[in-house]
Parts: sequence; structure tokens; C-alpha cells
Amino acid sequence: MTPMDHFTGTRPVAERHRFDTDALARHLQAHLPGFEGPLSVEQFKGGQSNPTYLLVTPQRRYVMRSKPGPVAKLLPSAHAIEREFRVMSALADTPVPVARMHLLCEDESIIGRAFYVMEYVQGRVLWDQTLPGMTPDQRAPIYDEMNRVIAALHTVDVAAVGLADYGKPGNYFERQIGRWSKQYLASVTGPNPAMDRLLEWLPAHIPAGARDEREIAIVHGDYRLDNLIFHPDEPRVIAVLDWELSTIGHPLADFSYHCMAWHIPPGTFRGIGDVDHAALGIPLETDYVRRYCERTGRADPQALMADWDFYLAYNLFRIAAIAQGIAKRHQDGTASSAQAQAYGDAAPALADLAWGFAQRADGGR
Repeated sequence: MTPMDHFTGTRPVAERHRFDTDALARHLQAHLPGFEGPLSVEQFKGGQSNPTYLLVTPQRRYVMRSKPGPVAKLLPSAHAIEREFRVMSALADTPVPVARMHLLCEDESIIGRAFYVMEYVQGRVLWDQTLPGMTPDQRAPIYDEMNRVIAALHTVDVAAVGLADYGKPGNYFERQIGRWSKQYLASVTGPNPAMDRLLEWLPAHIPAGARDEREIAIVHGDYRLDNLIFHPDEPRVIAVLDWELSTIGHPLADFSYHCMAWHIPPGTFRGIGDVDHAALGIPLETDYVRRYCERTGRADPQALMADWDFYLAYNLFRIAAIAQGIAKRHQDGTASSAQAQAYGDAAPALADLAWGFAQRADGGR
């Protein structure tokens, strides 16, 4: 078994995520046009928060996302599957590729949890960001396509697609730092000195560019290679997945989160730090930022980069908080993935890396 086998494909539904398949089939028969059983269910291996299932019928396949089972202890604002359904529905006719939404069920009496059903998109999920087995000429267009899609997302007219109220206006970084601080403090399982320092440092060091109220976009919140489905044969994204953390916010928070891969070594979080980018055909971070700026109409990439260390510190803090939440769910027995312990164990190292960027940001002031 390779490390990626933990994430790819499906497996039997875990005991803690099981539900009444017959009840689901009856609901879909009544509410989903074209649905015909019998229905069988498998669970996708990947995913840490909301369990994802493959629904198989003789005629079609579907994908279902749900909140964790009724025994799960849900953190505030987590597992918002109704938001995923709304944003992907809104983006259906934009240049941002998303799966087609079929049905949202918020009535937990049906299968014991809220869920939605969407189209099954057949393609490639590329888990390892070094793209092993590809040539440099094959890797470069994959990265350029990732860049194109996130730029397309950040240039969608928020009001035109009916998402003007999808997030609170203004003070995005302050609110996000506050949110993830609370999430972290609600899921602490052990000491983490770097996180304690970041809880104080981040709200006191938000740069002017991060406070610009004109910077408003749909942000994905977890935009990375393995949340994209690529065409089976082409370097083209055909669906962006996992919109649980999406909202209206500052596009540079989203883009800098995506760019953290250049600073995280290969391993648990599958980064591309410490690899030879030129030899692999992967763009340098500065070139990747420049291309994003061209696509989104930003005239001065250097102005964006001036506060880059803050953005990286903020985002590493954020994923350290997410990792800590996974650690807590693993401790409580409700984590969706078999790799939950490894993610949770990474929280202190991520916090240390974040604090390193905070110190660099301080040194540049």
C-alpha cells in the first residue's frame, strides 16, 4: 500500500458514519428526478470533516456529503453542508467548474443528519503536489490551470450570482482570526506554545492591505490540488470540491492559503517545500503569484508580496487550528478519515512554522 492509498478510492462505510440506506433510497425516489434503486453506498477515504459517500444505482452514480453522525460533537459553525450546496449551486453558470447540485435535505429525521446529493464527476484527483510520474512539461500546465481557476473564482461578481449575503462584510481577517482562535481553544488536547503566541500576535499585526474593504470575493477556504478534479486526459479542472469553509472574504487570504504549499515540505499536508521546482516543472512561487496578479488585474505583485509573511503566518495558524480540531475529533472518535491522528499530530509543527513567518514579518517592519 502506498501513502496515497489512504486517501484514494472508497471503502465500506465506517460504523460511526452508517445510516439507514433504505430510508435514503426512499427519500431520493420521492425527491430526486431520475433516481431508481436499488441503492448501495460506499464511503470515500479522503476527507476529515464531512463524510462523503458514493451512491451507486444500476443507472447512475451520485455523491453525497453529510454532516457527521448524530453522536458527533460539532464545533460551532463547522460542518455547514448547506453552505456548500448553496455556493456550488450559485457558481453553476460561472467559469468556476463545480459539480451539479441535485438535492439538499436539512431534515435530520430522514437519515439522522443533514446531507446533499450532487453529480458524480469522473476524473483525476491528484493527491501528491509533486505530481510523481509526470514530466516537467505535464506538471507546468496542471499548476497553471490551478492558478486560472482560483483567479476565476476571485473575479466572480458576488452580487450577480446571488451571494452578496454569503458572508459578513468587512473586518475579514479580524473575524477569521477570532473564529479560528475560538475553534482552536475549543479543541485543545495538549500544550502548543506557538499557537498561544499566535493568538496574541495575529490580531495585533493585521496589515493595511488586509483591511482594505474593497477586497471582496468568494473565497473557497481550502483551495488546493487534491480538492480539484481534473479531466481524465487533459490538464483541465472539471470540478472544485469541498466548499465547507467558503465565504465572502479577502481574496488574498484564499490565494496565500493556496500558496502555502511552497512552504510546507512533502508529508502529511503534501506540500512542495524543499523540492527542486525548476527540475520538476513546477513554477516558482513568485512566478505563480505574478500570473495570478495578471489574471485578476492586480498591477503590482510586489505590493501583494510586501505582506506575504503575515498572510502565511495567518494561514498556517488557521490550518494548525483545523488540524487541532481533527485531533479533537479523533480523540472523541468522530473523525471521518483513518489519517486523522496524523493530521492532528501535525498541529504543533504547523504552529511553529506559522510563528516563524510571524517573526519574519516583525523583522521586516
